[in-house]
Amino acid sequence: MPRKATIKATPKDSPGPKSSRTRERILDAAAHVLSRKGYSGTRLGDIADQAQLQAPAIYYYWPSREDLIEEVMWVGVQRLHEHVAEILDGLPTDTPPMDRISAAVEAHLHVALQLSDFATAVIRNSGQVPEEIRTRQLAEDAKYGALWRKLIQDAETTGDLRSDLDARIAQRLVIGALNWAAEWWNPRRDSLDSVVRTAQSLIRHGLSNPSHLVQRRVDPSGV
Repeated sequence: MPRKATIKATPKDSPGPKSSRTRERILDAAAHVLSRKGYSGTRLGDIADQAQLQAPAIYYYWPSREDLIEEVMWVGVQRLHEHVAEILDGLPTDTPPMDRISAAVEAHLHVALQLSDFATAVIRNSGQVPEEIRTRQLAEDAKYGALWRKLIQDAETTGDLRSDLDARIAQRLVIGALNWAAEWWNPRRDSLDSVVRTAQSLIRHGLSNPSHLVQRRVDPSGV
């Protein structure tokens, strides 16, 4: 199992430590509200209440509601990307491609379902926010997509990927399935570990060359 990493706060320019903490608190509050109420239902008053501040204080850091939401959406993808990349960087260099994909699946789900309101806010609101405030998010989306594209391409290069799959489409379907878990997962009914194990099994068996799966089952050195 890959080691767990802590989601890192994104450093921001600010006049001082107290201001920086207040800014981060507002950003956290905005992610929390956006992840639950959606773009149209998110109000600055709700964010201020969550942050335990007066609403006008928000304008010291962001000129508008839209600017604050834009940053939440960007930070959400950035932190997801950083967390998954950190988990992958911590794996041994000889980790097989399918095992790296499984590690990325676990890392993605841990952020989306448990560790970050930011990731949930992005997943639930990407189709709601106006295109003009998604510019930074889309650029970060492209970087995160490139990470997954390399994972799939590495499996294709080693022959681990099924030959009848389109690698580009497979990548998008995998990320889409992982993101959708944020919409239906109920922690009172299903454990996070159960969701992770099921996702890993479905994705591994859906992507893997059948002959390579057989080899791994009979190889005593296989995982």
